[in-house]
Amino acid sequence: MDTNDTARSTSDSGLGTRLGGYLSGMGPSWVASAIAAGPATIASLVTAGALFGYQLLWVVVLSAGAGALTQYLAMRLGLLTEQGIVAVVEDHLGEWWAWLLVADAVIAAGVAQLVIMKTVATVSSTVTGIDARIWGVVWALVLAVGLAGGGYRFLEVGAKLLVALVVVAFVASLFVVPIDAGAAVAGLVPSVPSGGALVAAGILGGAVHITLITMHSYTMRSRGWTRDDYDLASVDIGASMLVAFGVYSLAIFLVTASVLTSADLSTVGAAQALGPLVGPSAKWLFLLGLWGAAVSTLGGNTIVPPFLLADKLGWGTTIDDSRYRGLLVVVALLSAPGAFIGGAVLGQLVLVLALGTVGTPFAIAIVLYLLNSEAVPDRNSTLANVGGVALLLVTGTLAANFVRSQVTGGVSTLSGLVLAFAVALGLAMVVLLGKFVREEVV
Repeated sequence: MDTNDTARSTSDSGLGTRLGGYLSGMGPSWVASAIAAGPATIASLVTAGALFGYQLLWVVVLSAGAGALTQYLAMRLGLLTEQGIVAVVEDHLGEWWAWLLVADAVIAAGVAQLVIMKTVATVSSTVTGIDARIWGVVWALVLAVGLAGGGYRFLEVGAKLLVALVVVAFVASLFVVPIDAGAAVAGLVPSVPSGGALVAAGILGGAVHITLITMHSYTMRSRGWTRDDYDLASVDIGASMLVAFGVYSLAIFLVTASVLTSADLSTVGAAQALGPLVGPSAKWLFLLGLWGAAVSTLGGNTIVPPFLLADKLGWGTTIDDSRYRGLLVVVALLSAPGAFIGGAVLGQLVLVLALGTVGTPFAIAIVLYLLNSEAVPDRNSTLANVGGVALLLVTGTLAANFVRSQVTGGVSTLSGLVLAFAVALGLAMVVLLGKFVREEVV
């Protein structure tokens, strides 16, 4: 072997070692992708495919990129400050802002927790034949014991495994479903069919959500990551949100766009409908994928309120602190009543996603403000800021559309609460913008 061959071999070996280190070291963003790849996202993708065929494929592709960018901004804030997001907000904006962010995220995650538990229990009942209410209690106990006993590592390992299995299940469905390649390519051209705006919003809302933004600094801290792990954290986001979540979304959308045409299908109904259309193998692959997605989302969503509340109260954010462990148990057990909620789960999932969308612009605005302040030693690049502002505009428009749809035709108790929540956060964003402008001008 000559000198060049030796150098090339050493370089290849170094690259392989580095890639191996990245693969074994990844984790925090996989928890976020486990939440993003949940039943609400499946509901939006199923609805889009069943109603509009391949026409919204471009939105599906865009959602993976938007989700990855959101996680990248949250990652920068967490690594460059080496603090939880609530602590950073309190240090640089004040206690009132910190409590507002906590309330925003806890409300969104808490409401979602109940509907996600209903979905998990419903799918579990469909697969096993055991009453969904029994499954609700069982899953709540599994969450409480698993998270309180194993903590973050238990969740991360489960998220990696379940997301990988879910992606495999849905991709496998593609091999037993006829895909119209020509129509799929045409769907990459941006256009919004009549009645498709809200569905497109749901697809994007599943990838860009307040729970994903606020939790990321805590999951990285649970791994002990610092600014020295910047490259690893970037690879983590690319592999989980951009690749795994992107492939997952594409597979579900292509399957449903190819064979489903009913506008009334639920997520579980979609799996059942695949049986007579393309055979039982596709039905069970889709159903098992849905089950795994729902379980992984339930686990990831459970840790969000305890993270933020513990940080605001000055407690530890690992199970070494018994107070944090107690919060995990409480949130897990309070999930059980979700299995007793009546009504169609599809509509409830869409509502939950929309409620989360109302709180998301405020979280993005907070992150952008802090990334361009003295809170971080290395301010955002122009490109990152442009992307962040674009995200802010998109999520703000989605939130405004949802609020408008809720109050059209009169204000009920629920729509009134949604409107008040949206107005409070909107005013806070205006104040935050004014504060940033004054600081930059002065």
